[in-house]
Amino acid sequence: MLGRIFTVGGYTLLSRLTGFARDIMLAAILGAGPVADAFFVALRLPNHFRAIFAEGAFNAAFVPAYAHVYGQSEANAKVFANRIFTLLFSAQVILLVVAWLFMPQVIAILAPGFAKDPERGQLAIDLTRITFPYLLLVTLVTLYGGMLNVMHRFASAAAAPIFLNLSMMATLALAAFFPGAGYAAAWGVLIAGILEFLLLAGDAWRSGILPRFAWPRLDEDIRAFFRALGPATVGSMGTQIALFADTIIATFLAAGALSALYYADRLNQLPIGVIGIAMGTVLLPEMSRRLAAGDFDGAAVSQRKAFDFTLLLSVPFVAAFIAVPDIIMRAMFARGAFTKGDAAAAGATLAAYAIGLIPFVLIRSAVATFYARKDTATPVKAALTGVAVNVALKVALVGSLAQIGLALATAVGAWINLLLVIFFAVRAGYLALDRVLLRSFAKFVLAGVVLAAALWFSARLAAAGVLQNVPFRDEATLGILIVVGAAVYAISILALFGRRWLISLVR
Repeated sequence: MLGRIFTVGGYTLLSRLTGFARDIMLAAILGAGPVADAFFVALRLPNHFRAIFAEGAFNAAFVPAYAHVYGQSEANAKVFANRIFTLLFSAQVILLVVAWLFMPQVIAILAPGFAKDPERGQLAIDLTRITFPYLLLVTLVTLYGGMLNVMHRFASAAAAPIFLNLSMMATLALAAFFPGAGYAAAWGVLIAGILEFLLLAGDAWRSGILPRFAWPRLDEDIRAFFRALGPATVGSMGTQIALFADTIIATFLAAGALSALYYADRLNQLPIGVIGIAMGTVLLPEMSRRLAAGDFDGAAVSQRKAFDFTLLLSVPFVAAFIAVPDIIMRAMFARGAFTKGDAAAAGATLAAYAIGLIPFVLIRSAVATFYARKDTATPVKAALTGVAVNVALKVALVGSLAQIGLALATAVGAWINLLLVIFFAVRAGYLALDRVLLRSFAKFVLAGVVLAAALWFSARLAAAGVLQNVPFRDEATLGILIVVGAAVYAISILALFGRRWLISLVR
């Protein structure tokens, strides 16, 4: 399982690194003004629907169902996949047509603050009409990726998002040939969807599992899939409602608030994607197969190791994002049209997001024990409770903290979601919250506190004059903090856990 995690995590890391290069170009060219805000609305809209209908609900319902049918008969699995493909494609085409026809109304609902700025609102409509077909393409990519993951083929699905970054960088570099930089970025999104589709469809074709159109029949497997899809969709919608709330509320704030949320979230998504999602992507089919075979102990061991490995890799990000977010933002993005003032706003937002980073990276592994048992209803209770608290806090905090309050509310909602999922899992007997697990978590907290203190003092020392006259001061400071942080964290982990634990975890 660890090899597959590194495969997914490695490609995801490459995706995030190229994503940072893309965001550096976006920041330098679009800055954090009205055009950037309009583009980020155009980018968020298909991504919200993707998270609801594709990577969120669909994956949770489809992967265990397909793994179950595939384990019984490859022929039955092909029929099942063909029917799901037909239903999915038809639903997405209908959604695309409706969205195109009613895009002004959609933008009026999702970005009501743009009504005060008609030019920015019209730009958001135009750009979203370009980006929205990306949803259809990436939904099919998710279907193909889920089928390939069941066959333990993870590489192409993990590598596909790299195309989004490369495509957008290419179109941004050719922005002079488009009506504006916002249009260049939007066309880059659509081209990326086409490339991702071709990559996954090619891999599925080579593997002999590329689905075809077939008249859908509501047999028992299809009905079981929809029984799981319904609650999963509600849960995914709950999470996306909170993100929609961010977009809606931020449009009423000063220009640049949406951009600050975007750049902070991009950095926050690095550990979520590289660690949390990669872990959950591998763990779900692994637990599904073990539970289907009656290996309950093996499934529990896989989940516990996923928790430990996730925390081991995530704690450094939490410490850095809370201790030195301003330095990170300045080093990454403060150039061109993106000012140091923009970096300060985005850095404060990043620190607020980081408070909820641990539950964000752990939640995919935590809910896997329910999804692997085809129980998509229980996690919905936790998700909706977290969302309710999240949205209420957004309304309460946005007046005094602006976009920082939105990020802080998101963090609190994430903690409530995770804690409730763990509570339900323990109550059902799916997870043992024993002394070993609690002691391990306490050690990670201590290691994180030590690391955060080391980073904070090192940053203050650099600011006091050590790097006062060094070219690219922020970049040099960040490089030193990475070296110091790696050394301090490695020593802390070895002192608290010992070499035997680390070797056992890797094995």
